[in-house]
Amino acid sequence: MKLGIVGLPNVGKSTLFNALTNAGAMSANYPFCTIEPNVGVVSVPDSRLDYLAKMYSPEKYTPATIEFLDIAGLVKGASKGEGLGNKFLSHIREVDAIIHVVRCFEDSNIIHVEGNVNSIRDVETINLELIFSDLDILERRMDRTRKLLKGDKNLEAEIVLLEKVHSSLENGISARSLSFTAEEEQIMSDIPLLSRKPVIYVANIGEYDIGNLEANHAYTDLLKHAESEHSEIIPVCASIEAELAELDKDERVAFLNDLGLTECGLDRLIKSSYRLLGLISYLTAGPKEVRAWTITKGMRAPQAAGKIHSDFERGFIRADVIAFDDLVACGNMTTAKEKGLIRSEGKEYTMADGDIVVFKFNV
Repeated sequence: MKLGIVGLPNVGKSTLFNALTNAGAMSANYPFCTIEPNVGVVSVPDSRLDYLAKMYSPEKYTPATIEFLDIAGLVKGASKGEGLGNKFLSHIREVDAIIHVVRCFEDSNIIHVEGNVNSIRDVETINLELIFSDLDILERRMDRTRKLLKGDKNLEAEIVLLEKVHSSLENGISARSLSFTAEEEQIMSDIPLLSRKPVIYVANIGEYDIGNLEANHAYTDLLKHAESEHSEIIPVCASIEAELAELDKDERVAFLNDLGLTECGLDRLIKSSYRLLGLISYLTAGPKEVRAWTITKGMRAPQAAGKIHSDFERGFIRADVIAFDDLVACGNMTTAKEKGLIRSEGKEYTMADGDIVVFKFNV
């Protein structure tokens, strides 16, 4: 999973990125301190994997990972080359989802490119640049399709669809807000629209806002906007996340307790990302390795096996499966087997989050 962190300059993108990844990206109080996108790979915290590691004491511990890209700040006119321009829109094209960082804190010592904090204006600035870029892509596709239409009447439905999407974009409606039939989805999947990528809004709040979010109007306005387009929103104080990143596990827990929080922003962001993209994890475990594998919700057992190796999918026979909670209740695999909780599943089995699996195959 690859997530792109975007936003206006000086909203806290690189501070958040550093906190998430400990990657040491440049962070400064002036626009465009990020030029090439910084990349960081983060392990996904998973207490289930920790439990299995204690059970097996494996040679290798391999959690799932997420790749974060810290993309340069976009400004008004980016789609026409303003600021650092189209180059950075192309970086957004590479990601599975967008983490849109929006400044929701006041600080006279940190410059705002527009002069003041206004979360809705800032969101619209970014969204419009994505829409303008999409309009260019869509118009080129429409021109090409119209030329082909002369010899292929089957393309009439595509033209109707493209015109509908174009009209919505012209009215400032992001493509992610539109709904499509299965046939339309097939057409749209071939068109790389930036405004169609799923979004998580990260409201970068001040430390003084923790526990008092309803008093932060920039946040409450952003919350209403996110709800209107069915996007997720996470309030995060990037400066506190940076402090948390410097602490060990016990110190981090104590610091979070002092703040009245149960988990850090990274954990909340990862959970939100999995929900947003419809992802789950299954687990494999043994003395050699315990490992989490990320798959799409609804995936069948053979395709899940193929994530390990294509031979597993090609020669799939069955999957021996136990739910994580059942294993915990039994305490060990031997007891679980005696109780008949390890199931033998065939090719039609739909994987569930937290399944612990041994695949049987023959090639």
